[in-house]
Amino acid sequence: MPDARDVSPYDALLLLSFGGPEGPDDVVPFLENVTRGRGIPKERLKEVGQHYFLFGGVSPINDQNRALLDALRKDFAEHGLDLPVYWGNRNWAPYLTDTLREMVRDGRRRILVLATSAYASYSGCRQYRENLADALAALEAEGLELPKVDKLRHYFNHPGFLEPMIDGVLRSLAELPEDVRDGAHLAFSTHSIPTASADTSGPVEEHGDGGAYVRQHLDVARQIADAVRERTGVDHPWQLVYQSRSGAPHIPWLEPDICDHLDERHAAGAPAVVIAPIGFVSDHMEVLYDLDTEAKARAEELGLPVRRSATVGADPRFAAAIRELVVERAAVERGQDVTPCALGALGASHNLCPVGCCPARAPRPVAAGADSTYA
Repeated sequence: MPDARDVSPYDALLLLSFGGPEGPDDVVPFLENVTRGRGIPKERLKEVGQHYFLFGGVSPINDQNRALLDALRKDFAEHGLDLPVYWGNRNWAPYLTDTLREMVRDGRRRILVLATSAYASYSGCRQYRENLADALAALEAEGLELPKVDKLRHYFNHPGFLEPMIDGVLRSLAELPEDVRDGAHLAFSTHSIPTASADTSGPVEEHGDGGAYVRQHLDVARQIADAVRERTGVDHPWQLVYQSRSGAPHIPWLEPDICDHLDERHAAGAPAVVIAPIGFVSDHMEVLYDLDTEAKARAEELGLPVRRSATVGADPRFAAAIRELVVERAAVERGQDVTPCALGALGASHNLCPVGCCPARAPRPVAAGADSTYA
């Protein structure tokens, strides 16, 4: 086993996330960052921004990332890991390029990246690798010495990610009225993406109907449902469902939508539903609006009892899982034999994204993979 405190050759961890507005004046500029290059008029962005304005123009994701940073730093300190943790975003301050510049000026030369996305997909993995390449290109243009950047493997099936979600579903079931609890349906929800993107998610050998994106979510859903059955003695029916669709209506996206699914479950006689947002690390805007606002409103119209279970957030078990992944990857980089920790049928994901993994429609420079522009 690797030394649980040895993180060499790495000298820093970068938490890489999506970002979000922190006030009403930030909403439209933030959405302009998200949609840059798509030619969406500002008036349309104001309409889309209503989701944020309902919550005072503040996305909870930044505070949730701050909480995760605190949890990681606390866990690292308690376990003797001397590894500073930085934070950079794709679409809002602190911006990734600014954070990488700070890290370089602090003397960091081997950086490990934790993305706040647990699954394989273009938007959840490769796009972050493109962002890293863009940031490195900006630093190169400034004449700065470039660090070597690696990305942690997908952690969807790590016990430190799964166990908090299992507990969340159990708590939500316990909150339902006793007369509907045992018959409750489990709806495991994740972000819908275009079917073409799903089909090409993961390494080339995993491409096909739904690709790695769907297979990984199904594996997680099945493990949670099995754990709930083992701990309660009740075999709840379940299904993987989707939310937060965007884009042109003529382009096929993964279905069923969570609200349509609630309609179907109600029509089929389900007495209650627990919605488990397994595709999300924290309770950010898409969880608060698409589930806690829209889906909850639909359920109330139907008279269908619904509970929404918590995401992993800054759970200490998740922070411990990240520490274990850091130590595991560091040992791999040192050439040690390592048995990666992973539950379920799929095993541990690759450490290095291979060529052809989660391809973009138009090729762009990437970092932290076998096809990296920056080694």
